[in-house]
Amino acid sequence: MSKTIWVGAVAYNPKVVTIWEGMRRYCHEEAHLPVEVVLFQSYEAQVLALLAQPSEVVPHIDIAWNTNLAYLQADEWSGHACRAIAMRDTDLGWMTKIVAVTGGRISTLADLKNRTLALGSRDSGHAAILPVHFLEQQGMIEGRDYRAQRFDSDVGKHGDTGTSEVEVVRAVLDGRADAGAIGSPFWNTVRNEHLVPEGGLREIWSSPAYNHCMFTARPDLNLEQEHQFAEALLAMKYDNPVHRSILDAEGLQRWLAPDLDGYAALRQAAARQGFFKQLFAAA
Repeated sequence: MSKTIWVGAVAYNPKVVTIWEGMRRYCHEEAHLPVEVVLFQSYEAQVLALLAQPSEVVPHIDIAWNTNLAYLQADEWSGHACRAIAMRDTDLGWMTKIVAVTGGRISTLADLKNRTLALGSRDSGHAAILPVHFLEQQGMIEGRDYRAQRFDSDVGKHGDTGTSEVEVVRAVLDGRADAGAIGSPFWNTVRNEHLVPEGGLREIWSSPAYNHCMFTARPDLNLEQEHQFAEALLAMKYDNPVHRSILDAEGLQRWLAPDLDGYAALRQAAARQGFFKQLFAAA
C-alpha cells in the first residue's frame, strides 16, 4: 500500500469539513490515492506542521492548502524549499477594493487624507496587508496620512472567514470609518447578493491584481506522490456532477498548475510588515 499523503486545511468554517470529506472520498475512490486530512485552527499551526522535522513532537503534514500569506511564509521559512502544487482558477486576479458611501465625502484616494480607513484582520492579505502596501505606493502612509480602524476578528484565518470584511463594510455604512478595504470576491458578493442597500456603497479605488491560495508541498515530499496529487486535482471536471459539488463548495471550476507571478506584491508587503518573522515555536 502506498504511503499516506497527509493534507492540511484550516477549519475557518463548518463547510470545510464537508469539502474535505468530499475531497478525501474523491482521492480514495477515483484517484486511488491514500489521502487523509488534518484540520487546523490557524494557518500558523498548519505551516508549522508542513515544515516540521521528523524529530519534532508536533503534527506533520505533507501538503497544505494555504492562503497566499501562508504559502509565502512556508516558502520563506523553508528557505524556498517548499513547492507550489496547484491553485484554483478563482485564485487568479484578486484585487483589493476601497469602498465608500455613495454620495459621501470620499470619492478618490486623495480624499482619505486625515480620514479613517477600515481594514480587516491584520493577517488578511486582501483586507489589511496589501491595502496598506498599495497605499504606501500611492504616497499615503498609515498613521501619517490616514487613520486605520482595524477589525481583527479572525486572526489566524488570514481573512478566510470574511468576518472582518463584514465589519469593515458595517463601519463604512454607519460612519465609524470614511472608507474601507475589502477583497474583490467579497465586493462582488456584496453587490450580487444585495448585502447593502442598492447603490449604498461605491468603489473608489482598485488595486493591481494578485493571486490567492496555493497547495504547498513540504520540501521532502516524495516527488511521485506530489505529482500524483496534482494530477488528481487537475483531473477533476466541472461537468461531472460529483466533482462539481466539491468544486462549487471550494469556489472554483477547475484546478490549475501554479502561477507564481501574482505573489510579488504580497511578498514585499509581508516582509515589510513583519509577517516573515518566526513569531512562534509551537502552536
